[in-house]
Amino acid sequence: MSRRPPPGPGRDTPWGARGRDAAGPARESRPPRERASAAELPARSTELRLYGMNAVCAAFARRPQALRKLYLASGRIGQLQPLLKWCVANRIGYRVVEDSDELRRLAASTHHEGVVADVLREPSLALGDWLAALPEGPCCALWLDGVGNPHNLGAILRSSAHFGVAGLLLPEASTLALSGAAARVAEGGAEAVPLVDMGPPDEAIATLRTAGFALAATVVREGGDLFATALPRRLVYVLGAEGEGMGEALARACDLRLSIPGTGKVESLNVAAATAVLLAQWAGRAGAG
Repeated sequence: MSRRPPPGPGRDTPWGARGRDAAGPARESRPPRERASAAELPARSTELRLYGMNAVCAAFARRPQALRKLYLASGRIGQLQPLLKWCVANRIGYRVVEDSDELRRLAASTHHEGVVADVLREPSLALGDWLAALPEGPCCALWLDGVGNPHNLGAILRSSAHFGVAGLLLPEASTLALSGAAARVAEGGAEAVPLVDMGPPDEAIATLRTAGFALAATVVREGGDLFATALPRRLVYVLGAEGEGMGEALARACDLRLSIPGTGKVESLNVAAATAVLLAQWAGRAGAG
């Protein structure tokens, strides 16, 4: 699919396809100041370095057997007694770190909140397995087409956990994986929302429709008014990257096009902010039906 040049200055943060102006398959670019450090890169390794109290405690509460090593500031000893007891009982190494700079180096972030943990990465699910485990009734999922900024991914996971999203669906060519930065921003939400590998897009769309899902392309312009549109009870919102939006072919393949109306004083919402609005609308209408 051909692609047009990226949008110019001042027009680089749309959250979906640009209607008739949509570019080809999007892959989000990130300003140099936001580039992830080596510890944050979402490589699909077997272990993940988490940091931040909510991220670490949520992982321990749901899957304590995944814990491999724990680093903590002395001021966190009292709050993290359950983790420390688990480490002692299961011979998991832990270390009290007195130097805050060392914790910063371990986390590659100043936002470590006094705790860093190495955990086994939870594998993503296959689309068929994910669908087989879903309950009947209302269900919402997100299809992420090119979203890659760890801070946006974390915010999306946090909103998804809050509104009960069943899964984040990843295209066949996606390299997206949870990073420590995304898990910290998600504030525990990363443990509540599974990542799902879809396989080839055409097959995934057909499989989702067979399971009763409708697909809604989220577009900046020329979409139906989100607040005036009846939303299906089983819905997949398709979200494009911030830079170029989703591919137009993918947008055309969806059952709906939806836009969030606004004042027009800014072109669009950031993808993470838009996701929160979309999910709140679904939860308040279709999800409650």
